[in-house]
Amino acid sequence: ASVVAPTYISEIAPKNLRGRLTSLQQLAIVVGILVAFLSNYLISTSAGGSKETWLLDKPAWSWMFWMEAFPSVLYFCMLLFVPESPRFLMKAGKLEEAEIVFRKIAAPEQVPGLITSVQESLDGAKQGIGKTSVPFNKLLRNPVLWTGVALAALQQLSGINVIFYYGAVLWQATGFTESDALMINVASGVINVCSTFGAIALVDKIGRKPLLISGALLMFITLGTVAVVFSQADIGGDNQLVLTKAQGVIALVSANLYIFAFGTTWGPCVWVVLSEIFSNQMRGVAMASATFVLWMTNFAITMTFPGLLRNLGLTGTYFLYSLFALISFFFVLKFIRETKGRSLEAI
Repeated sequence: ASVVAPTYISEIAPKNLRGRLTSLQQLAIVVGILVAFLSNYLISTSAGGSKETWLLDKPAWSWMFWMEAFPSVLYFCMLLFVPESPRFLMKAGKLEEAEIVFRKIAAPEQVPGLITSVQESLDGAKQGIGKTSVPFNKLLRNPVLWTGVALAALQQLSGINVIFYYGAVLWQATGFTESDALMINVASGVINVCSTFGAIALVDKIGRKPLLISGALLMFITLGTVAVVFSQADIGGDNQLVLTKAQGVIALVSANLYIFAFGTTWGPCVWVVLSEIFSNQMRGVAMASATFVLWMTNFAITMTFPGLLRNLGLTGTYFLYSLFALISFFFVLKFIRETKGRSLEAI
């Protein structure tokens, strides 16, 4: 889903709305995270604890997983009504079917131009670039692939999902109670959702590159602020950080400003850029490769956080994530070009 959805949206969206519509991918992710937080909270509360038995004498934690079946079934049913991508149909030589889809998603006077531009792109691939589907060994030598892969990895290396996956653990480590930590987690999910609406409003007006640059800089500043606050905190008898009231407020505000900065910029914009920068003949495989790296980086960040927490502490861990945010700033500055308002073929 995370490979095909943004690719599909980019291939059916009008160029002036493509950023906004592709950002719906990230909105779906963050809404899903928030719904999962609320679902888990309600199930745990109803059962009297995540390890207590609930419906059908099964533990509450297992019901937290089973709840995922409902959106999966809904997703499957809705996909039955989704037409095939017209660019894929043209690549497969199904011109008449592609024209039918184009007429559904574009104004009648735009359809001939769309068909011509896609056909020229595919013809150019056959004549000068290679086959309409790029062999994977040739794809590996394409610098655009590695630009997309690096961008995907950097989205995760600033540690955004550590805050969501380990939110309760993280805030308890700074002295907050378990109840307060869970409430902070839900609040962070709400901020993430709201900020994504900001990205949807801005991405086709301001552009992708300015949002990525400003977002990386804001993430570096806010993560660095949290790290500095943690470095000034006292250590309690249980080896947990003991924050003063002022330090707790600064850390909490900075962490949520970081979430806001990510949600408004890097969260949705990376999906938008990845769905745009690859040519018609390589988009599917390249998008799959970049998305694979994104989720593997997510996995690596998730698995290494407990070890980093033990060995570097919260201060060192946050400094590391802020360093990756700074690297992201310079990477976008040098390697990413603006794609706002241009057709996929022009890009």
